[in-house]
Amino acid sequence: MFKQQQSFNLSVILMKRILPVIVVSQFFCTSLWFAGNAVIGDMARELHLQPGFLAYLSSAVQLGFITGTLVFAMLGISDRFSPSKVFFICAIIGALINLGVVASGISSFGLLLFRLLTGFFLAGIYPVGMKIAADHYERGLGKSLGFLVGALVIGTAFPHLLRFGLAGLPWRYIVYATSVLAVAGGFAMLLFVPDGPYRKPGHKVKPALFLQSFKDQQFRAAAFGYFGHMWELYTFWVFVPVILLSYKTYFHLAAFNVPLFSFLIIVAGSLACVISGLLSQRFGAKKMATAALTISCLCCLLSPLMLFNASQFAFLIFMLIWSTSVIADSPLFSTLVAGNAPAELKGTALTIVNCIGFAVTIISIQFLSAVHSECNEQYIFMLLAIGPALGLLALASKEQSGASS
Repeated sequence: MFKQQQSFNLSVILMKRILPVIVVSQFFCTSLWFAGNAVIGDMARELHLQPGFLAYLSSAVQLGFITGTLVFAMLGISDRFSPSKVFFICAIIGALINLGVVASGISSFGLLLFRLLTGFFLAGIYPVGMKIAADHYERGLGKSLGFLVGALVIGTAFPHLLRFGLAGLPWRYIVYATSVLAVAGGFAMLLFVPDGPYRKPGHKVKPALFLQSFKDQQFRAAAFGYFGHMWELYTFWVFVPVILLSYKTYFHLAAFNVPLFSFLIIVAGSLACVISGLLSQRFGAKKMATAALTISCLCCLLSPLMLFNASQFAFLIFMLIWSTSVIADSPLFSTLVAGNAPAELKGTALTIVNCIGFAVTIISIQFLSAVHSECNEQYIFMLLAIGPALGLLALASKEQSGASS
């Protein structure tokens, strides 16, 4: 009896230790994601790139991620092999490829290629990190994924903080820093996070198997809600510095620090993820996702009134509200997707939903970049409301009612 109690206590201690390691590893490794965006201005000046290159650079990462998630899903990588080892290998390779952008004499094509390959190996980090969390925390998954997606948000915003903190140093230092962090995150996952107790090894390679989860109506509803959410999320993140720079220029605010405010606005979403994950334990993931999606949809629709508001305080508060609501539902959708997928296909299901969701982001980013101009920048972001509106319709599906916990 005493030995059983000791074993139980040790298990509890290990479980409490594992989530922080997953969170920190995810944060370190996902800083690779937006490293290019944080230094695009300096890159553009040094390499004589066109102003619209930011959209292509962002989409290259997304396209690489989509390709990677499709390959990982079709091969069932995270279900057939140890997720921690997959995470580690992808973190190391991603960190090395990330360094490619600092190569002397690199062309614009080379930049796009290296960012695309970085995105490919991020497919073995972000969705695999969620798979690892799901293998360890079957109960309270919404809370665990809240912390995990919060780490993604911090990782996304972190290059902007580095850009602010290293303002006097060459932009290449930011690339070096994010690669070092990714290596550290990969080793932490490998050394301190074993395979979870709820992991069920997947089947042999069956390319058609990765779409099997979509046969379930509740899974489809959760997935389509997530796709609507993704239409807005990454396009908003990509355009945050653009919005802030436009505001600074419009009101001639010399002291308005775009990199610092970009970091603060984006990183605020990490706290929203944690809070929404905690609240989902009481109110259910579906209800909390619906609330967050509704608020972000309203922010899109109200953006013409707020983006050029003369009150700097009102403008920044609005941006913070938008930033927190646009990401708060992300861990909740992942919870709903994981909860409605077969146990042996959980990693594959999360990966393919990520794949399609990020394909949506490419369309959204390129579409908004194509139609964005100085003449319509006050109104253009109303188009982002299309995604949340469709996501709300998916969540309203009666078939989804059983997956709200």
